[in-house]
Amino acid sequence: MAAVLKATQPLPAPAPIQQLHHYAWRARDAEETRRFYEDILGLPLYHIIQSDHVPSTGEYCPYTHFFFRLQDGSFIAFFDLGDDQAAEPSPNTPKWVNHISFRVDSIQALQDMKARLEAHGVEVLGITDHHIFDSIYFFDPNGIRLELTAQRADEFQMLQESRTAHARLAEWTARKEQWRRERAEGKAAGALKPQKNDRPEYGSR
Repeated sequence: MAAVLKATQPLPAPAPIQQLHHYAWRARDAEETRRFYEDILGLPLYHIIQSDHVPSTGEYCPYTHFFFRLQDGSFIAFFDLGDDQAAEPSPNTPKWVNHISFRVDSIQALQDMKARLEAHGVEVLGITDHHIFDSIYFFDPNGIRLELTAQRADEFQMLQESRTAHARLAEWTARKEQWRRERAEGKAAGALKPQKNDRPEYGSR
């Protein structure tokens, strides 16, 4: 059990978190996954760890853990557990919710990647206009929804967005507390809707 700091001791400041180091997911097959990420998306296979036991838990579970490197030095990684089984989708979550988004440098790069993916038989949604960025969406061989994004807003526009984020989230949280009370009383029938619709152009489709 981790040691608990005494109340009289000041907590250390949060360590600066520099970037994402890696995101890990279960893979059905290592070579199938390598072909997709290295040969199609262009992410080089960079590192492999193989073992019979999990270092963090000590449990027996043979695996091959392999990493693909992004341009900023971060990784997307996978575990092949040697049984040809992919991760099961969450039964209570729509397929479009959980996803990983990677940034490309331009709208042209986004268009080029869309053409490349489609030439390899990958079904692609988009290009989708998100106002501050444009995106395409597709699935990898393991059922992970991926997004490629080209930023449109500059740093000043993003800074302006950041100045309202806490207030908007606080308003949502207050409304959700009210919704929870109403649901407990049998008054709330459906899910809570947001207080603002930032994408009204899609509501009419």
